Amino acid sequence: MRRDSFAGFHPFVNLAYFALVIGCSMAFMHPLSLAISLIGALSYSVVLNGRKAILFNLIYMLPLLLVLAAFNPLFNHAGATILFYLPNGNHVTKESIVYGVAAACMYVTVIIWFSCFNKVMTSDKLIYLFGKVMPALSLILSMTLRFVPRYRHQLSVISQAQRCIGRDVTQGNFIQKARGGLRMVSILTTWAFENAIETADSMKARGYGLPKRTSFSIYRFDRRDIIVLAILTALAAVVLAGAAWGSNSIRFFPSIAVKGYSPFGAAVYGAYFIVCLLPVMLQLMEEVKWRFIESKA
Repeated sequence: MRRDSFAGFHPFVNLAYFALVIGCSMAFMHPLSLAISLIGALSYSVVLNGRKAILFNLIYMLPLLLVLAAFNPLFNHAGATILFYLPNGNHVTKESIVYGVAAACMYVTVIIWFSCFNKVMTSDKLIYLFGKVMPALSLILSMTLRFVPRYRHQLSVISQAQRCIGRDVTQGNFIQKARGGLRMVSILTTWAFENAIETADSMKARGYGLPKRTSFSIYRFDRRDIIVLAILTALAAVVLAGAAWGSNSIRFFPSIAVKGYSPFGAAVYGAYFIVCLLPVMLQLMEEVKWRFIESKA
């Protein structure tokens, strides 16, 4: 895969898209809405991370989904349709099982969407969007998003250095391994504090947060951003109108009840499908365009 096409759009378009899909993924509990959002999140994560995303979803997300779906009926006994009784006397209902599966899908879907958000919305984009409005908050957000990858990299560097002098957590007896682990944590903590002080001093020296401070930006809101934002706005209007009308609503307790089929409901789900698959569609269009150009060369 080439560079992600959607990540190359204006940061405001990226932020608006993720705000829409993550908000809808948390609000819409209808099985069809959850399935569409989950498919979109999985597809886009594969576009962004390739084989790593497939392994991550199979190793972590699938077991998490199964565990969450299995735990809900054990503690939630609401519902009118009793299927069987547990050894402790509590009953398991069909409604609690269906709700558990839906809640687990929602939880996993939101996690995957946030992983895509973390990949697309870099610290530069966050500072560009919120630097003038909320400078302190934008700096905290950008540092938080970089926290995990930077600390993992630094921990790997520290581990390799300690291994070279025989003080790694994999060498020696239990006490020596524990001392090695504590030493690595101490080194990492010291590095983190020093890095935070250097970042604060650097931003202060550059006048970050001052009212009349100007900054260079590589982002330009061009014609393709306007087109995609207009399409996204139109689709969001259809989806939100359907939500207000109740076309994608569902009731789990005391019994499961969903709204029947209607042409407007089909249009709502169609619009939601396009919204969730929009980055993947843009990437496919970009791939087709590049292959056409290469064939003409």
